Amino acid sequence: MGEVPADFMEFAHARSGHLFRTACLLTGDWHLAEDLVQETLAKMYRSWRRIDQNGSPAAFAQTVLFRTFVSYRRRRSASEQPVEAVPEMAERAGEPELRIALLQGLARLAAKDRAVLVLRYWEDHSVEETARVLRVSPGAVRVRSLRALEKLRAVLGEELQDLVRSW
Repeated sequence: MGEVPADFMEFAHARSGHLFRTACLLTGDWHLAEDLVQETLAKMYRSWRRIDQNGSPAAFAQTVLFRTFVSYRRRRSASEQPVEAVPEMAERAGEPELRIALLQGLARLAAKDRAVLVLRYWEDHSVEETARVLRVSPGAVRVRSLRALEKLRAVLGEELQDLVRSW
């Protein structure tokens, strides 16, 4: 295989933290998030010479991460079960109860619903960028966003109302 290109190592070091945070949001599982980032970087490494360095390798990495996540959700074995509890994470200043409730709510949504919400509202991507990453039309992103938000509100129920009021 030879020596790892220095520019790839620099890229991986600079972007792995962001990719890991996004993967944690998608999976709600620290260990699975690590696996997704590792698989994403492995795919990036295999294609590194073909990736347009003047373009946006960071955007390409994000796309690979989301597609890897959706693919994982499709092929996940029946023996694995999602967990109810969010793994312990360092508490950030602000509204930890609201963040935890949102993370738990996201964990109970379907993979594509979760991916759309994370891309659109947590990562602040446009409808068009989200559509490109998920390989769907912008109209499909808009519809799925609305429906996923409705599902998230239903999952969180009164808890969301209470947390928003107290915040």
